[in-house]
Amino acid sequence: MAQKLTVTVNGVAFAATLEDTEAAQVLATRLPMTVTMDELNGNEKYVYLDESLPAASARPGTIHAGDIMLFGSDCLVLFYETFSSGYRYTPIGRLDDASGLAEALGCGSAQVVWERA
Repeated sequence: MAQKLTVTVNGVAFAATLEDTEAAQVLATRLPMTVTMDELNGNEKYVYLDESLPAASARPGTIHAGDIMLFGSDCLVLFYETFSSGYRYTPIGRLDDASGLAEALGCGSAQVVWERA
């Protein structure tokens, strides 16, 4: 059964489902965590983690709003727009419903709480 998370963005809670990847499973063992995620490119928020996760990156082609990915081995990314990308990511999970995510994240940095549901 897929592991569920609650991702709370500036006080707004979103349900999420983890992918069946080693990186996602290791991340789950480190929860809960509260981080400040910074803005990048008008489509994502990111934070560098204190410890690396096991990476198995691939080019997803299309990134979807609500996707949770690992860039490199230590950069956790939450996407709030759908777009095409040539970058390589390790899948971590995705929000079950990304409606309202961009509004919750707002401009600039955002406080995000990651916890097991």
